[in-house]
Amino acid sequence: MHPRAAELIHTLALRPHPEGGHFAEVFKSPHLVHRMHGDDSRSALTTIYFLLAEGERSRWHQVASDEVWHYYEGDPLELIWEEQVELRRVQLGPVAMGREPVAIVPAGSWQAARTLGAYTLVGCTVAPGFEFRDFVLLGDVPAEFARVRALYPELADYF
Repeated sequence: MHPRAAELIHTLALRPHPEGGHFAEVFKSPHLVHRMHGDDSRSALTTIYFLLAEGERSRWHQVASDEVWHYYEGDPLELIWEEQVELRRVQLGPVAMGREPVAIVPAGSWQAARTLGAYTLVGCTVAPGFEFRDFVLLGDVPAEFARVRALYPELADYF
């Protein structure tokens, strides 16, 4: 692992994430909102640090709320998501031709990511706030897994 990635894991108290990589919660709003579908409430907003080191992947997963990815440091990150029936790809990184510092993944989209170098540190902000009960790994939904794998065989690295 790159020394800076190891330093960030230690300094920011990052721990392993079920989808891959390392994370730490930065903020969870004390304000609650009620979702349109369902009768439960959520924190209005949450944000985490998320680090992927070389060889790590954010495996295909789904979050029930909109997610904003923010680039902080390191190498660019490839972020992929399925929006309706279209595959979107963004390089998240320092502002440059072909790179964006921020990307938005709509609620309910299957998404995956990987660093394009030694490591990438990003932030992920979710609204309404993230709850693990709203998090689904694609591998846990066999029919969707088969569909996504058949549609995007070139993305086998993310399964």
